[in-house]
Amino acid sequence: MTTPSRIPAAALALLCALLVAACSSSTVVRAPGTAGTPKTSTPKPGASVVVKRGDTLYRLAVSNGISPMDLALWNGISAPYTIYPGQRLWLYPRSGAQAARTTTAPSAGTRRPPVVRPTQTPPQPTTPPPVRSSIAWRWPTDGQIINRYADGDPTRQGIDIAGKGGQAVRSAADGVVVYSGSGLVGYGELVIVKHDEQWLSAYGHNRTRLVNEGARVKAGEQIAEMGSTGTAREMLHFEIRYNGKPVDPLQYLPRR
Repeated sequence: MTTPSRIPAAALALLCALLVAACSSSTVVRAPGTAGTPKTSTPKPGASVVVKRGDTLYRLAVSNGISPMDLALWNGISAPYTIYPGQRLWLYPRSGAQAARTTTAPSAGTRRPPVVRPTQTPPQPTTPPPVRSSIAWRWPTDGQIINRYADGDPTRQGIDIAGKGGQAVRSAADGVVVYSGSGLVGYGELVIVKHDEQWLSAYGHNRTRLVNEGARVKAGEQIAEMGSTGTAREMLHFEIRYNGKPVDPLQYLPRR
């Protein structure tokens, strides 16, 4: 049985968002340090924080025990995640989950806790339709899919393709290499290619990276060798991201 790789989703999401916002040059905007990023958010119902000069979304999230992506989602902040002095950020999800608090009058000398009744039923999550892409995507490597994308699951934001060590990992489309390194724990040796102002692809767990940041690559060009860095077996972890957010690669790759 294959164990899904555990991916620090917020870290890669922030890096991808910053790379999408950056211009298509050899200059790479790197994400802030990710060592202290909370893996699970702890909402603080009713609490908020006011942005001060010099604050960043990442710093405010981590200092309050919340993942940066959750804080952004709760406050409707989209890429490139810009915040402003004086802006109020809520430290809990508000839409569809608020409750009206009604206090029952206590009898003399008796204290009773407030009675909380939900005002409405939270909306059921729906899977959004795939975003149209004009890019002619190609499979990044050969092999069996051992883990699939699951919408909303931070540990399954792409697909895992099994193979052999040293097997060719190829760029899924024309683009520019905007990240080549091993700075994101859980991804091993990672390459990220920017295809246009909205689309990125990520290739993780490589044995060897064959391209440097700023390199222009063609669809089908080898950019790495498959490996097992950051995971328990030889495989490629492959993601496609639109405006920094993961989408299901199988909605875009050609049918086999």
